Amino acid sequence: MKDMTKGSPVKLIIGFAIPMLIGNIFQQVYNVVDTVIVGRYLGEDALAGVGSTGTLTFFLLALVYGMCNGAGLVVAQCFGMKDREKMKKSVVALVWVAGVLTVVISILGICASRFFLHLLSVPENVIEYSVQYLRIIYAFALGSVIYNGASAILRSTGDSKTPLYALIAASILNVCLDLLFVLAFHLGVRGVAYATICSQCLSAVITVGYIIKKRAVIGLTDLKWRVDRKTVFLIIKTGFPAAFQSCMIALGGMSVQRLVNSYGSSVMAAYVAANKVDSVAIQVIVSIGTALSVFTGQNMGQCNYKRIHEGLKKTLSIMVGASIFIAVCVLIFRNELMSVFLDASESMQSIQIGATYLSIIGIAYVIAGIMQSYQNVIRGAGDVNTCMVAGLTELGGRIVFAYLLSSLIGVTGIWIATPLSWGCGCIIPVIRYYSGKWKFKKLV
Repeated sequence: MKDMTKGSPVKLIIGFAIPMLIGNIFQQVYNVVDTVIVGRYLGEDALAGVGSTGTLTFFLLALVYGMCNGAGLVVAQCFGMKDREKMKKSVVALVWVAGVLTVVISILGICASRFFLHLLSVPENVIEYSVQYLRIIYAFALGSVIYNGASAILRSTGDSKTPLYALIAASILNVCLDLLFVLAFHLGVRGVAYATICSQCLSAVITVGYIIKKRAVIGLTDLKWRVDRKTVFLIIKTGFPAAFQSCMIALGGMSVQRLVNSYGSSVMAAYVAANKVDSVAIQVIVSIGTALSVFTGQNMGQCNYKRIHEGLKKTLSIMVGASIFIAVCVLIFRNELMSVFLDASESMQSIQIGATYLSIIGIAYVIAGIMQSYQNVIRGAGDVNTCMVAGLTELGGRIVFAYLLSSLIGVTGIWIATPLSWGCGCIIPVIRYYSGKWKFKKLV
């Protein structure tokens, strides 16, 4: 466990972010492996089908993940205040809230997958791949939820290494099972889904097992499993804005996905592959931002605003430098990166479309870094409603720009909409931070 209220802010934030970055990259790696195997061995239609499920999966599970993040904010502030009793109640409340939501969402996902895919205008030639994949993922969604909840607890108490170890193990298992189920057992898209849920369950077992083993050190001994309504309300109150924001962002993603789908399977495949590259590249920005959020949460517990300001100032300089480096790498190797997912002899059009997307989004990583820095300070402070409004602003910008620009310049307009929406998402957290009102949003 790591106390982030003492010591060099830069060393603490970077030291916390590095294991999380490695873990996030490993998490993206097994998603990338899924994509490579599907694209290379099952074909462009299968890749388009599996890829079109991403926003829908995230949309339904975003509510649960939001509650996990909300509980993490509460736990971080309790940990900073050394209030172990409140922290125990928060963990118990999270288990009950996340458990009930997961059951409801799993049933909904299994029963309504085809209906949702039709709303997304998924073409008939790929929809069966999507349905097969989604139903398996939703049936075993509990493993992913447990991992996210346990990781939120560990990270809030300063432990970013255990989730890393869990993801490394899960990634290795996922790659092995992908190859086994798809190439040896010929299970197709179902094999990719089975590999994913098995790896998620392994990561859940590792993180929960570690919490049980270290419960005395963390301060989670003698948990009382009776529901404390006040704490449940606090978790819901804290988690709902993040959950709602995530759901709206997912809806925006689904809206954009529907627009992408209207251009056919070649554009769909390009979008899927380019998104996988982007999801790996942006992990540096995401990891540093999350570390800053935990740093802010713990220091809010002691009302140390000067230290929070110092942490943000140093983080911004790191973010800008990292964003420029990532952008250069993506721009130089964009064609080679797309060729990892798609066969150049069969899908050259998709590769060129995806390379254009990476060129546009790579230039905008600096904007994403600034946005993540300010948003995560506001989030860590407990000012979750402001984060929600910022997220909705980003969402609105993405939808409006995507549909407006695509009608004027075609599919490239969809790609340009993403950096423009990041610019919209920057405005509110920056203004809120310098207003100082976030200092009065302490959760506990």
